[in-house]
Amino acid sequence: MNAAQFLSRFRFWKNTLAVGSTEPFDLLHWFSIISFLIIGVVALGLGTLSTRFLMNESLERDALLSAQFIQAVAIGEIRHHDLSGMQMGTVLTPSVFGMLTEETVRNRVRARSEFLDHLAHLPDILLATIYSPDKVVLWSTNPALVGRKVEGDEALDKAFKTQGRVSARYNEVQAGRVEQQFLHPPQEFFIENYIPLTDEQGNALAMVEIYKEPVDLIERVNRGFRLIWVATALGGLAIYFGLFWLVWRASKLLNSQQDQLVANKTYGGLVEMSTAVAHSMRNPLASIRSSAELAQSVEGQPAARNIADIISQVDRMSIWVRDLLMCLRPLRGESEPVDLIGAVQVTLSAFKQQLAYSKINVEVDAGPAPLVVSHHLLLAQVLNSVIANAIEAMPEGGRLAIGTHLSDDGQQLFLTVNDTGKGLTRQQEMLAFKSIYTTRSGGLGIGLIMVRQIMERFGGAVSLSSREQEGTRVCLCFSVSH
Repeated sequence: MNAAQFLSRFRFWKNTLAVGSTEPFDLLHWFSIISFLIIGVVALGLGTLSTRFLMNESLERDALLSAQFIQAVAIGEIRHHDLSGMQMGTVLTPSVFGMLTEETVRNRVRARSEFLDHLAHLPDILLATIYSPDKVVLWSTNPALVGRKVEGDEALDKAFKTQGRVSARYNEVQAGRVEQQFLHPPQEFFIENYIPLTDEQGNALAMVEIYKEPVDLIERVNRGFRLIWVATALGGLAIYFGLFWLVWRASKLLNSQQDQLVANKTYGGLVEMSTAVAHSMRNPLASIRSSAELAQSVEGQPAARNIADIISQVDRMSIWVRDLLMCLRPLRGESEPVDLIGAVQVTLSAFKQQLAYSKINVEVDAGPAPLVVSHHLLLAQVLNSVIANAIEAMPEGGRLAIGTHLSDDGQQLFLTVNDTGKGLTRQQEMLAFKSIYTTRSGGLGIGLIMVRQIMERFGGAVSLSSREQEGTRVCLCFSVSH
């Protein structure tokens, strides 16, 4: 079992013991459902209240205007026909007073006729009726109702008792209502207004009942309804998506911080354990190598080949321990302007013999480039690790292409290293920058970790893309030095 398999099983059992059979709470999932329901209910309630308020206020306003218009017409007709001292309520009654002059009687008839004509030609009217205090129909736009007495009309009784305006709304004609005998049926809802005609003391002398189907008002109210519901829906969606975005960001941040916390704890334990193991191994390895060298120096040693193997394996383990300690050690070194192209040439020179032995053709496409922010020793370590990985990926030879290019704004310089090796699977590509992961037998798996740490230390970044049997591409992004 290698280190990667051990860590994989350790994480699996750790999560199993910590979580058990209970699934973790998905904050984003439950917030999206609960917040949608709450905002939906609130938006529906607000929309309903708003539309109801708009409807009631519109009908009240229309009824008030109708009452003011009819009462103003009544007063105007009395003044126009010089009937001072009389009220329209008494003018509408068929009673004849003997002390009135002929001119006054004629004026009284004309005033009554003109007032009734105004009522008959009100806009959107379905039916207009005038009642006497004893609930007898004095006049109506439906002649069949004249002279009939209405009993059990609560709205009419209320209007006479309160001496004030009474309004009601209906969605359909009630067959049992005697007074709802319309000449033509309404298309939608219609409203009923009781408007009193009072004397100077406020007593109702007659009651005007108006049934209207306010077509224009209905159209305006429906427009208002649409605007309210559209605004409510858009506002609710805006609030929902705004809160969802905030919680989504917060959830990502919490998950990132949690992963970072777990990684820090794991890394801290790994550092302590690895440091202790590495330092503990150094002395035994040194003793083994010294003993093997002494045995190798004896002439005619029959196990010379085995001793050489011991020395080579000890050297390999020493390099393993050195790399491990180097990876665990905090990065040191201040940033400085570095010639990236020169550093690449120096690194390639160091690998010249190995490249020739592996039959790898090197192509460098890099013109003059600005200095980058890095550290010359740490940059050399980055380039050594990336090029060594590329060489390892092409054991049977291939092509190593290195190129540079500037970003559009000139603030970043990209260095790409492409090999024609066997490439990586999708899973290997995703795990390339994970701790203690390697595709090489006997490798420690810390090369790319160190590359990423060094690049991020100086404000850069590293990315990797690969395809099986086609090769791997590593891109190093550096900040340009100013």
